[in-house]
Amino acid sequence: MMNKFIRPIFCILFILVFGSYSFGQLPLRAPAQGNYSTNRATTRPISKVEQVKESFIGKQLKLTANESRAFWPIYRQYIQELTAVRILKRMNNSDKSVDGTEQIRKDLEYESQIVNIKKNYSRQFLRVLPADKVSELYKSERAFNDEMLNILNERSVRAGD
Repeated sequence: MMNKFIRPIFCILFILVFGSYSFGQLPLRAPAQGNYSTNRATTRPISKVEQVKESFIGKQLKLTANESRAFWPIYRQYIQELTAVRILKRMNNSDKSVDGTEQIRKDLEYESQIVNIKKNYSRQFLRVLPADKVSELYKSERAFNDEMLNILNERSVRAGD
C-alpha cells in the first residue's frame, strides 16, 4: 500500500526541490586531495535534495530520538566523504590530457577509497544502530537514488532530450 504513494511523493518533492534550480546553477567544488573529512560546522548548509533524502531515510529507518541524535552526524560525514571522492573520480574521468594508464590507476584508487569509506562507516553505523536498520539504510539509499533517476529520466523524455 505504501509503495503506491512513494512515486507521487517523490515527484512532488522533486518538483519542489528543483523547481527553482537547475543543475547548471549548482557549483561543483573539488575537495582538497588526501583529506576527505571536514568539520560539519565549517561546511555548506544541507541542500534541499539532501533534506528530502534524509527525510525519506529517516522515515524508512524509524529512528528513535537517541538513534537519530547519534546517527545523523555520522551519516552526513559519510555522505560528505563519499561525495568528495566521487567528485575527484569524476574530474579524473573528464580530464582528457591525462595518460590513459594513469587515469585507470587513479580510477581504481578512487574506487578503493569508496569501498574503504563504506567499510569504515558501516562499522560506525553498527555502533549506533542495530544491524537490521543499517541494512535498511543501504536499501533506502538505493531506493531513493533509483527513484530520483527515474524522475530525471521521465523529465528528460518529456523535455524531448
